[in-house]
Amino acid sequence: MKLLLVTQYFWPEEFTINELVASLVDQGVEVKVLTGKPNYPEGKLYKGYRLFSFDEETRQGVMIRRVPIVIRGMKNPVRLALNYLSFIFSAGVFGPWLLRKYKPDVILVYALSPLLQAIPAILLGKLKNIPVVLYVQDLWPESLEATGYVQKRWILNSVSWLVKHIYRAVDSILISSRPFEAAIRRFVPQARISYLPNSVDPAFADPNAGLTQDHPALDEGFVVIFAGNLGAAQAVHVIAEAAEKLEAYPDIKLVVLGSGSELAWMREQKQEKKLANLHLLGRFPVEAMPYMLAKASVLLITLADQPIFAMTVPNKTQAYMAVGRPIVAALNGEGAKLVTEAQAGIAVPAEDSTALTQAILRLYQMSDQQRRDIGLNGRQFYLQHFEQGIVSRAMLDHLKQATEEKR
Repeated sequence: MKLLLVTQYFWPEEFTINELVASLVDQGVEVKVLTGKPNYPEGKLYKGYRLFSFDEETRQGVMIRRVPIVIRGMKNPVRLALNYLSFIFSAGVFGPWLLRKYKPDVILVYALSPLLQAIPAILLGKLKNIPVVLYVQDLWPESLEATGYVQKRWILNSVSWLVKHIYRAVDSILISSRPFEAAIRRFVPQARISYLPNSVDPAFADPNAGLTQDHPALDEGFVVIFAGNLGAAQAVHVIAEAAEKLEAYPDIKLVVLGSGSELAWMREQKQEKKLANLHLLGRFPVEAMPYMLAKASVLLITLADQPIFAMTVPNKTQAYMAVGRPIVAALNGEGAKLVTEAQAGIAVPAEDSTALTQAILRLYQMSDQQRRDIGLNGRQFYLQHFEQGIVSRAMLDHLKQATEEKR
């Protein structure tokens, strides 16, 4: 099978689609990728890339074609909008020319925000008369509104109109979270929708397989680790608030691995409130994450208290389960339900720093064996439901079905 992946985000940016593509290649799928210039999450062009060029590179047998885009910057809604629109324009205008000699069997859209990146994929699908499969990771316009970047109703209504037509134009839809189905059927009642959860790099289940990265903050005490993007959606203020409430327990350390638009604010809070128990270590290579997460006593997930995020399962949930450490999930809805169902930790309401603090203390007061058992529950759940081979085989089945039905 020949697969064309259309996505604004791809390696070296750290998203689960990278591992999914690698697994599909291992199953004999020929994959080509149409993507933008890497600049997420720090809003800066990665070293080694040129802004105004049509780059071509090969990684692990995957041919990658990159189109120029406006770099997103940090906390700048105008730049972010231009970033989104520029990929749609570049991929839609230049993509057909760059891929004019390539005839894939199917197109897959890895649909993080913006969902509008499906537009050039739909155009390519029509030009080449092949099916387009949409893999929904974020709901629009709900995500757009929840992050606060867009509040004007006429803009949100316009986006809703576009989203409805995107859902209608694709051949099938995959969803990474079950509650997405009802939100999509609001636009397209007869849509063909299937559930396909995200997975993670298998290295998360084997910390010794990754890159060894030590840090003094991880070596002693009761270590609570948050890893990932630090943005408005993550409501990271609850981490700073919990650190303040936990100052009476010097053995407990809150360690943050990652960067994003809220990192500067967290640094200000740490300095202003003299939070010695809050350690902001910045970003590390994704290859080091399995080893570093395995150093944790507890792993932490946070999301904002917004209806859209109650329908979302953060990708770090699967990674945390694979690592086999207890989870504190400070979020609502589907993500909390998943952690509870797996008996992989404690779920508390989103943005409730008091409940978060109590959950951390509850795990802190458990025995090592009790915490180990909880972590093993999560790992077993991951192996049964989210392991990369399971997910990639299901994806391949969906792609083959879409191709056969188109024929």
